[in-house]
Amino acid sequence: MIVAIIIRVRHLHTPMYFFLGNLSFVDICFTSAIAPKMLQNMLAEVRTISFEGCMAQLYAFFFTACTESYLLAIMAFDRYVAIGNPLRYTSVMSRSLCISLVSGSCLFVSLHSLLHISIVSSFEFCGSSLIRHFFCDLPPLLKLSCSDTTTYEWLVFTEGSVVTMSPFVFIIASYVSIISTILKIQSVKGRLRAFSTCSSHLTVVTLFFGTIFFTYFRPFSANALDQERVVTVMYTIVTPMLNPFIYSLRNNDVKGALRNVFNRKMSV
Repeated sequence: MIVAIIIRVRHLHTPMYFFLGNLSFVDICFTSAIAPKMLQNMLAEVRTISFEGCMAQLYAFFFTACTESYLLAIMAFDRYVAIGNPLRYTSVMSRSLCISLVSGSCLFVSLHSLLHISIVSSFEFCGSSLIRHFFCDLPPLLKLSCSDTTTYEWLVFTEGSVVTMSPFVFIIASYVSIISTILKIQSVKGRLRAFSTCSSHLTVVTLFFGTIFFTYFRPFSANALDQERVVTVMYTIVTPMLNPFIYSLRNNDVKGALRNVFNRKMSV
C-alpha cells in the first residue's frame, strides 16, 4: 500500500519517499522469501525443502537482508543532507544520485550473496538432514555440514562483518552529525520537529541491526540455536511487518495521502 501511494501521489515523489518505497518493496521480498515456505511447513505433515530450494531461499535472504541494511544507510544520508544542508537538499539528492545509490547497492549485495551461496553450496552435507530452523539459515546449515567450515566462519566474521557493519557505521556517523546539527537549532520546537523526521528511521535501524548482530556475529553454537530461532523471527517476520506501521503512523504526509486516496475512493 505504501509503494502504491508513493507512486500515485505526486507530492511524495521526493528522495525520502523514493527510498521509503524501495524499503517497503524490499520488505515484501524479504518476508516472501521465508514466510510462504514456513507456513506451508506448519500445515504439512512432511516438512521438506530441496537442496536447490534451500540455496535459493538462502540467497534471497542474504540479498534482501543486506539490501535493507544499505537502504537504511542511504536513508540516514538523506536525513543528514535534509537537516544539515536543507538549502542544497534538492540539488544534492538528485534523481540520478538516488537511482545510482539504490542500483549500486543492489549490484554490490548481489555479488556478496553470490559469493556466500557458491561457498555454502560446495560443502558436503551428510548424516542428519534435519534443519533446526524454520528456514534455510546459515548457522543451522553449517551445523549439518561434514566439511571443515572454520575458514568460512572466519570469512563470515571478517568479510560479512565489513559488509554488514559498513552501513551501520555510516548510519552512526550520519546521526552524530545530525544530532550535532539539531542541537544548534535555537528553538525547542524546531529541534523536536527536526528530530521527529528521524525517529521512525532510528526505530527501524535499532530493531533490524540489533537482531542481526545478536544472531550472526558470535560463535555458531548448538546451544544457541533455540535463542537464534526466536530472534530470527523478529527480523524476518516481525520487523518487516512493523516497518510500514512505523513509517506510516508517524508520518503526516503518508497519513494525509492515504486519507485523500481513500476519501476519493469513497466519494466515487
